[in-house]
Parts: sequence; C-alpha cells; structure tokens
Amino acid sequence: MKKTLTAFALAATILTPQGHASQDNPTAHEQKALEIYRTSIAMRTAEGFGNVPKLANYLADQFRAGGFDDADIHIKEMGETAALIVRYRGDGSSGKKPILLSAHMDVVDARPEDWERDPFTLIEEDGYFFGRGTVDNKMGTTSLTSAFLRLKAEGFVPTRDLIIAFSGDEESGMVTTEALANDFRDLTDAEFVLIADAGGGALADDGSVISFNMQAAEKTYVTFELTATNPGGHSSRPREDNAIYDLADALKKIQAYKFPVSYSDLTRAFFKASSKRSEGDLGKAMAAFAENPNDEWALKTLRSYPEYVGTTGTTCVATMLRGGHAENALPQSATATVNCRVFPGTGVDNTLSMLKEVVANPAIEWEVIYEPTESPASPLREDVLGPLTKAVHTLHPGVEIVPYMESGGTDGMHFRAAGMDSYGVSGIYMKGSDMYAHGLNERVPVKAFYESLEHWHILLTEIAGK
Repeated sequence: MKKTLTAFALAATILTPQGHASQDNPTAHEQKALEIYRTSIAMRTAEGFGNVPKLANYLADQFRAGGFDDADIHIKEMGETAALIVRYRGDGSSGKKPILLSAHMDVVDARPEDWERDPFTLIEEDGYFFGRGTVDNKMGTTSLTSAFLRLKAEGFVPTRDLIIAFSGDEESGMVTTEALANDFRDLTDAEFVLIADAGGGALADDGSVISFNMQAAEKTYVTFELTATNPGGHSSRPREDNAIYDLADALKKIQAYKFPVSYSDLTRAFFKASSKRSEGDLGKAMAAFAENPNDEWALKTLRSYPEYVGTTGTTCVATMLRGGHAENALPQSATATVNCRVFPGTGVDNTLSMLKEVVANPAIEWEVIYEPTESPASPLREDVLGPLTKAVHTLHPGVEIVPYMESGGTDGMHFRAAGMDSYGVSGIYMKGSDMYAHGLNERVPVKAFYESLEHWHILLTEIAGK
C-alpha cells in the first residue's frame, strides 16, 4: 500500500498549476480517475435497478485503498438506494466547521436500444466521452473521488475537515439527500456545501470560454392540481355550468396572470454580468433590470424570453389535463396540473393564495400533490468566491464568475433548507449545444473531463489549504 501511494504521489506532482499533463499522456492520477469514471458509468444506477449500493461500495473500496480510514467511510443504505459519506480529516487549524462536497450517484435511466452507443459503456469518440452519467452526475462523483485520492497521495492536510456526501436518488425522490442534510447531520454538518452537479464553464461555439457560472440559489418546485366538479348528466341535456368549462376559465386566468417582479442581489448580479455578452434590446434590458428591477420596459423585455422569464419572478404553467368519463356524458370532474417554480422568499403558501385570488372561483378545489422543499438563496461569500476565482483563473485567466439562480433542482435545495449555504461549482466547461444530460447520447468533451479533475484539485487546496 505504501509503495502504491508513494508512486501515485510522485506522478501527481508532475502536474503544473495550469492543468493536467496531457489527455494523450495521462498521469497515474488521471488514469485512476478514468478507471473510476468507466467503472461508474458501467453500473446502471437508475431507479429500479438497485445498483446504487454497488457503486457506493465500489467507491468506498477506492477510498480505503487510497488510505482513508474505514471509520471515516459510511454507506447508508435506504431501500434500493444508498448514500456515501467520506470524511477527509484536517488538522483543525482554521478553527472552522467542515466543507461538504455534494454529488449524486444515480442517473436517469437510458434504454440501450434507443442509443447509438451502449449508454453503460464509456466510449471515447470524436473528442467526447459518451455514456449515461458522463455529465449528470458521474463526472461529479468521479471528480470529487479523484480529488480526495490525489490530495491524500500528495500528503495534503486540510485546515478543516472535508466531507464527501454522495446521494443516491437525486433524480427521483431525493430521500437520501434529505437524510444527508438532516438525519445524518452528525456526519455531514458543515459551514457550506460545494456542489458538483451545477454551475460550470460556458463555452461559445468556437470553444472560447464565455464565463464560469456559479449556482447560488434554486427556485422551489411545487405542483398543484386544480379540480372542477359537477353533477354531470346526459350530453343531450347540457347545463349552464360544466366542469371542463369552469376549469378552462380558471386556466385562462392563470395564463393571463403575470406574477410580480422578484429579484435579489444574486439575480441582479447575474443580469449585470450577462448584459455584457448580450446584444440589442436584450442586453439593454438586462443592464436596466440590474440597475432598477422595477423598470417596466426591462421586465417586459426579459419576460419575452423563455430562458430569462423565470429569473424575474415566480412562474406557474399548466402542464397536464384530464376530465370527463364518457363522450356522451357531461363531465363530473376536470383536473389540471399546474407546475410552479417559486422565487426564493416568495413562499409556496403565498403563491397558492395568489393563484386562488386570480382564479376567483371558490368551487375549484386545490391540492398540493407532494410536499415541496423551500430554500433560501445563498449569500455571495468571499471565502467561496476567492478560492473559486483562483481555480477558474488558473485554468482560464480572466474569465468572469457569474452567480445565478437555478430554475431546476439539485441536492443543494435540501442543504440550503437545512441551513447550509450551497454553491454549484462544477468543473465542466462545455457548449450549450453539447448538453445532452437526461437525453440520448449524453456526452462530455474529453478535455472537460481532465479540466474538471484539475479544477477540483485547485479549488480544494485553495479553500482548505494553509
């Protein structure tokens, strides 16, 4: 064991601060990372296959072989899935609480018959790695595992504990995530969380780096069902009232309603930075909104773009319909599903009250179809931004770091809800046109794989080094 670790450490030291040695001439560290990546992708860790515990045990074995004490490695099985917790002990010289590092081991399923290549075999082709999870999120678990192994081999002693917390059902119920944030808090309590499943570098079509985006907030995902009921009857004897018409009237009112503008220091910073790279009225509207979020022209302009409307406030939209029971009978009920993405601080209850007021029909029944998780925005901390800037600028000098709010959802929502500031700082740099996460032929540029390894090494040494 000692000989292996020493050889690994010597190989790791040949890396320069500017990046990896070469994807054509990988170091021992990079070769090990690629082995972990390949093995992880080969495991079909989608819901229903029961393979997450298998992956957790495989990764735990890598940590043990890398010199981590078995007492600092915890596998928490929960039904068919599991969470993995690994503590990298520091010397405590900073006097600060640990830093938590988050990624998820599960993936959205992929049917091999639908893919051009086997989704559960890592395939390198035309400068890309193909396979389910290459981006979401086995790149994250591999990068963090590899960073711990490399740092341990180099003899790095952090000034505070670093804790890996890999969840096992982020793509479905997030039960393991909630447990990591709450039930296993004695093992995961931290000052803040760095998430490998959000953020990252944005590339232009020519491959140049546009910005590094840091996720610091998430909108609350909540779904309501609206139901209109009616005594019904024979379709040859229409009534003045009708469940389908009543529901349609309600949905048209929701369609016409525009939620009040919402903003934060985070979203204003996002629009200020984005305005520099956007032309015409869009760029002007971004700059105007950053200066004055109540600028009516700026708000109207931004809300005309689907990709930016959610950054200006809460959104609710009808997504599903069902109603009636026979073509020759009046409907006895009609139900619509309305999905909302609630701006941090607005509140689910307040959003529901606003929708009821808009619909203005007390006969409509409302139901929240599952319990949402509300989380606040995380502050823009200098003790995160400083080390992150060093990591970004070492690889890509001068690139601007742009904070943003996620309209989707990650494990970060549960950590924020539990009182731990959370930041999405993935080390992946890629074009928007290359993003196939959850879809067919998921891929990541080979260069991005090696950059991610170096990104996390620099970030962790900066954020927890002497």
